Amino acid sequence: MTRARSLPQLIEGDPPEFLVHDQEEECPYLAGERSRFPFRLPVRPLRRDELEHRLAEGDRRNGPLLYRPSCATCVACRPIRIDAAEFVPRERHKRTLRKNDAVLEVDVGPTRADATRVRLYNAHLQGRGLVRGAPMDLEGYRQFLTQSCCDTFELRYRLDGQLVGVAITDRASASLSSVYCYYDPSVASYGIGTYSILKQIALAKAWGLKWVYLGLYVVGSEAMAYKATFVPHEQLVDGRWDRFEVAPHAPTARKPGTMRDPQV
Repeated sequence: MTRARSLPQLIEGDPPEFLVHDQEEECPYLAGERSRFPFRLPVRPLRRDELEHRLAEGDRRNGPLLYRPSCATCVACRPIRIDAAEFVPRERHKRTLRKNDAVLEVDVGPTRADATRVRLYNAHLQGRGLVRGAPMDLEGYRQFLTQSCCDTFELRYRLDGQLVGVAITDRASASLSSVYCYYDPSVASYGIGTYSILKQIALAKAWGLKWVYLGLYVVGSEAMAYKATFVPHEQLVDGRWDRFEVAPHAPTARKPGTMRDPQV
């Protein structure tokens, strides 16, 4: 494993990237597991076609950095995507759409960093029990959610004129990629997380895009289980996109090459 003191390293590619972090750490998703997420910084902003290629290879984005799971003994983290044109909302999705379309105002625009968004983001973490250390400040918000290496925008959700949710989203040549969605915990019953995915799918259809990437589906993580309920979908398993017609069971994650869910 590459140690942090030897970084950064230049990685050839189109465009090249700097490897800026590569250490085994405590897993942020599964208790008791160790994780490895090498972070790479492109030497320039990515074109939409370049981002498209990286998404298909399993990359995710954090601020201006790209990463993909590279854990030695676990394959629980799987990029997951939905074919926007093929997706048909189920009755529960239709209920969520009807409920929120009736009361929420939705608009699309450039990402912003301000005190309102920072307060909302911290309230979201507090409400979901995800607080680790000090609350996010304005500069931290900028680094995480407004700095980017690609074409990025936000969907904004307002209730009675008040901002209650934000979904940070990347645009590639044939895809949208959901980066992070946060919302006011006082309106958790509205299901804004699910609603936001449905609105991103609708937006992809309207723009003639094929895929909506939902980030990582983590086998064994209850917090990530909702992503697999959007079917049909595809998961990147052992370097291949496998199609799932129904939500999969949650097998135990094992070493690479020793597990592949049955294709259903």
